[in-house]
Amino acid sequence: MFTGIVEEVGQVTSLKEKKNAWELCISNPFHDGSGVEPGASISVNGCCLTLCEQATDVAIFELLEETLRKTNLGELTEGNIVNLERALPANGRLGGHFVSGHVDTRGVIKIFEEQGKNLYLQVGIPPASSRYLVDKGSIAVNGCSLTVCDVLEDSFAVWLIPHTLTKTNLAKLKPGDSLNLEFDMLAKYVEKLAGASVRKLQ
Repeated sequence: MFTGIVEEVGQVTSLKEKKNAWELCISNPFHDGSGVEPGASISVNGCCLTLCEQATDVAIFELLEETLRKTNLGELTEGNIVNLERALPANGRLGGHFVSGHVDTRGVIKIFEEQGKNLYLQVGIPPASSRYLVDKGSIAVNGCSLTVCDVLEDSFAVWLIPHTLTKTNLAKLKPGDSLNLEFDMLAKYVEKLAGASVRKLQ
């Protein structure tokens, strides 16, 4: 479980196909070593991955084809920057919202521009996904907990403050880039429960 509060950014050193999986190597920014032992869960661009090995300066993860298909991790190349967050400790503060690290879909940046002192980011989504979004609700974008606005049938938008831009990889993005999206799990549970109730009444 994560909060969507990005702790660090890491730089991709390689993404290679191995015999049983793809191997993703990221320069390791968690120098204190806390919560990054082998087997630990790490959110990488909002995708929960298991840390397989940690060397002095690199963290190694194994990716399956399903992960590459559903997320933007398969598009990574050497030098790309990714958002990183360690799993939420039991006594930790919940600064964002509950994020599972299970990416629902990918969105595509439609508009990314300055409006006033902040940046306006509009993201295109599959029309079926818009039902999970409400104005002032929460969404995880590349693992970053953000507040939703301007919800349309095939898009939504968020405002990015300077602090977010300095702490995440969002500032490096441009129109046409893909984003990992995880919708608020409460919305998905409500949909499932409401659907079951409707079926009982039919």
